[in-house]
Amino acid sequence: FEFVYFARPDSILYGQSVHHARVRMGEMLAAQAPVDADLVMGVPESGIPAAEGYARASSIPYGQGLVKNRYIGRTFIAPTQALRTAAVRMKLNPLRDNIEGQRLVVVDDSIVRGTTTRAMVRMLRDAGATEVHMRVSSPPYRWPCFYGMDTGTRGELLAANLTVDEIREYLEVESLTYLRLDHLLEATGTVGAGFCDACLTGTYPIEIPVNLSKAVLEGPEGISAPERTMPIQGDDGEAELPTAAANRLFGRGS
Repeated sequence: FEFVYFARPDSILYGQSVHHARVRMGEMLAAQAPVDADLVMGVPESGIPAAEGYARASSIPYGQGLVKNRYIGRTFIAPTQALRTAAVRMKLNPLRDNIEGQRLVVVDDSIVRGTTTRAMVRMLRDAGATEVHMRVSSPPYRWPCFYGMDTGTRGELLAANLTVDEIREYLEVESLTYLRLDHLLEATGTVGAGFCDACLTGTYPIEIPVNLSKAVLEGPEGISAPERTMPIQGDDGEAELPTAAANRLFGRGS
């Protein structure tokens, strides 16, 4: 997920330029999911390189459709739904002059909970977009990260609970396509490098902490309980957990 979202675009990971990798993701996404449209736009900031790549490969003009307030943090990491929704409205503002009457291809790096994307689509509709085609430059985000990124339980992850078509209906877009995992790896130029893709495949490389969360780490008393770990094993991207552990990890039961 460093290549997809977290790393600065001027970073070099595994000897590869993050910016160029993101542009290649967009180019591959255009080949994988072409569409008739008037304008390609990226969701600031990390969706922009992939949008540029999509526009280049598709020959659809690229333009800016959203202005970002740089002083608002990552909305999907906000601790409550109400805060996430409010943050979206403060973070992004549409450029009506570029959007009105246009069929848009909107390229974003990922969809985690979906709240940011759904609110953004509604803003684009309100600004006069006639069609919104969503393109995501990574595979569906289906599994929680336990290694420092607070994405909540699996029950909070949109793609863990809905099919792609159901997500399309929830987002209220004309079409939705995610970049395939093999295309993502090819775009990064790091096939076989061995970096973590657990959030996309469910295959966790090491034992995971059960009691570690953003609230615990950032609370006034720090980590308040002994950290427990549990190995996850499974084939074909399906993690197999004992029932009690699954209930704790994915928010079911007590």
